[in-house]
Amino acid sequence: MNPLEREEHWGELMDQSLQGNAKAYRRLLVLLTVAVRNAVRGRVRFAGLDAEDVVQEVLLALHLKRSTWITGTPVGPWVAAIARNKIVDVLRRRGRRTEVPLESVLETLGYEEAHRQEQAHDLERALARLTPRQRDVVRAVSLEGHTAQETAARLQVSEGAVRVMLHRSLKVLAASFSAALNEH
Repeated sequence: MNPLEREEHWGELMDQSLQGNAKAYRRLLVLLTVAVRNAVRGRVRFAGLDAEDVVQEVLLALHLKRSTWITGTPVGPWVAAIARNKIVDVLRRRGRRTEVPLESVLETLGYEEAHRQEQAHDLERALARLTPRQRDVVRAVSLEGHTAQETAARLQVSEGAVRVMLHRSLKVLAASFSAALNEH
């Protein structure tokens, strides 16, 4: 299961559990326990803490805070924030001051990869709105970093034509993104 699919699955289970589905809640806790355990182990090992104690505290906090999750939002970052706060709480109780970057917990949960995949999917969907020639120009200039001159030579058109196609293509993409934002 790729990170995006996992995130969607967690969201479905979380939504069902908030509606009172005990079976979905148990399944979600099993899945989150694995992710939380992986995130916590690397963060508390250096402090000489028992990772399982911290995992239990995180799971308890997730249980108590589950009503704060907003339906339709990713579960991973929500879990990561709670885990990070619990790790910091445990370390503070021990008298040590430390900071655990949220990015490191998100990375462990695989959120960044899922986010990159989602962005790549959104980009491909947006590029599909363009003609093949416009896509070639946008990919070459905007995504691959080629100059208008290099792109013109490769596509066997004038440099001016590349600039015009790029401008028009970006205008189409901007309009489609604007429309998508207005829908939400």
